[in-house]
Amino acid sequence: MFKARETKNNSRQRGGQASKTLQVDGISQQPAHGEKLAGQKGNFASRKNGGPYEDIDFRKLMQNGLARAKINLLYVGFFSFCASLLILSVPIYLFQISDRVLTSRSVDTLVMLTAIVIGLVLAHVLLDMFRRFMLMRVAVDVETRLGGPVLSAAARASHNGSSQEFQALSDLQQLRSFLTGSVLLTMMDAPVAPIYLLVVYMVHPQLGMIVTTTILLLLVLARINQRLTAVPFGKANAFSSRANLQAEAMARNAQVMNAMGMIPEGVIIWGKETAESLKAQILGQDRNVLISAVSKFIRLSTQITMLGWGAWLALSNEITGGMIIAASIIGGRALAPVEGIIDGWKSYVGAKNAYGRIQKLLHTSPLNVHRLRLPNPAGRLSVERLLFVPPPNKRVILNGISFQLSPGDSLAVVGASGSGKSTLGKMLVGSLIPTAGNVRLDMMDLRNWDSRQLGENIGYLPQDVQLFPGTIKENIARMNREANDEDVFKAAQMADIHEMVSQFSQGYETQVAMDGAPLSGGQRQRIGLARAFYNNPRLLVLDEPNSNLDTIGEHALAEALGRAKQDGMTVIAITQRPALLRCVDKIMMLKDGTVAAFGSRDEVMPLITGKRPGISQHQDAPGHNLPAAQPAE
Repeated sequence: MFKARETKNNSRQRGGQASKTLQVDGISQQPAHGEKLAGQKGNFASRKNGGPYEDIDFRKLMQNGLARAKINLLYVGFFSFCASLLILSVPIYLFQISDRVLTSRSVDTLVMLTAIVIGLVLAHVLLDMFRRFMLMRVAVDVETRLGGPVLSAAARASHNGSSQEFQALSDLQQLRSFLTGSVLLTMMDAPVAPIYLLVVYMVHPQLGMIVTTTILLLLVLARINQRLTAVPFGKANAFSSRANLQAEAMARNAQVMNAMGMIPEGVIIWGKETAESLKAQILGQDRNVLISAVSKFIRLSTQITMLGWGAWLALSNEITGGMIIAASIIGGRALAPVEGIIDGWKSYVGAKNAYGRIQKLLHTSPLNVHRLRLPNPAGRLSVERLLFVPPPNKRVILNGISFQLSPGDSLAVVGASGSGKSTLGKMLVGSLIPTAGNVRLDMMDLRNWDSRQLGENIGYLPQDVQLFPGTIKENIARMNREANDEDVFKAAQMADIHEMVSQFSQGYETQVAMDGAPLSGGQRQRIGLARAFYNNPRLLVLDEPNSNLDTIGEHALAEALGRAKQDGMTVIAITQRPALLRCVDKIMMLKDGTVAAFGSRDEVMPLITGKRPGISQHQDAPGHNLPAAQPAE
């Protein structure tokens, strides 16, 4: 019944591309307002790969989405109020049958009352159906509006490669389930409870006092239930999240775990976290069940008390038999919302916590900050006194790193394992935020660049190359399915992989699986290199780009680096292979997170091979008086 469809608006766009709109039963998701920058002329960036969630204020989106949801929920609340009032017709009908129809023996009155009540019950059913339809659409609207921004914000916040931030997607599904569940409907029925109570008072004040006392007792139980279950359910969610992270880590490293027999250890770690989660969940659920049982006993006892006390009042000629039945039914409906909230408290707490995590993620997202779109960078890189001390261990990874590169310069970063090479590479592309210091591209700190524009002008090949499920073409084009074929082919030529791709039966349309199949490690690395070259970036950072390459692949990589230098790209290669060191202009040696040496290739190469010519070795404070690369002629 609920169909998702993608339509294209062929109205004239500045970038010449059709804008996409996601529609779900009339609920549309328009691209962000940042898209209007596409296709600007001059030296300014053209947003070729513009996405709908890059330049959007997530805080404002959250506020607008909540405002729309609140309006729809008000309609649902109104329908709930009317439906709850209409259901009063049933006990009133029983009262009329007992006290009037049976005594008057009027068939006409019976037929008329029955027809009226059936009509009111039909209206109740229709209103209940409408409110459920509306809640379903509210839930779909919430997920449609927040799904993309939540995923975008989670990916932007996950600088360290952790998938913890992606828990927000599960939180969004939990919130949607709550919106379509019975607990929310029960809570919306609660405002009618005072009206039910007033009707019971109208039957007889003493019966009203019985219901009032019971409601107060149930509210006290609800408060006790909240205090007793908050901590266990919180612990259960925390341990469950950790168990899910462990399961995701096992999925990512399934081949290693199978090859080295690590599955039992992984299962043990997952089992401990899961056991703690289940233990806390059982404790919280036991307390919730206990409180629910007590509340159920109180409610049933109240109905028995009302029937018994009503009979005593009837014997005293204060009320009739029909009033006893009507008051008992109406009193039960007055108690039902309170008892329902107690039973569904776990669901409510889970949805509330999920909403809080989503709100925190969107409100703190760095994508909320709008940046001026600057002219495309030339590739001038400046690193100033870089310091990185990751929490919580406070161990210094990088300390006082400073250097400069001009457009067209190439630098190799070498050093022993653990010297901070890969960490430096991640900081040079903005994936890691330094504790202190600056990384500047064309004089502007990376944090002050528009994130989309910065990404379009950076090519990055991480040490662990991961491809996305899709075709080789899509992976080269950075998953942009509307990429220009000419740009994809140019990137493939730059990386010298066209001949390799041609060997596949489907060429660039070859499907790549989640684990990279059918590609070998070296082929994945070369396609990752082509992805880095895509869109002609100005800064190219390659982390161990030849770790999985054979001799032919290394030769192709050297040719690609030569073409990148000729094209004016600033190239930084993190490597230990001598073959790649011969392709760069300058070499920087890291030792324990500091610069041990920096200079031209001819100066530093003898130090690496064990010879000691006169080169720039930094014995003083790291990062001071480093020889900077000269501007390209």
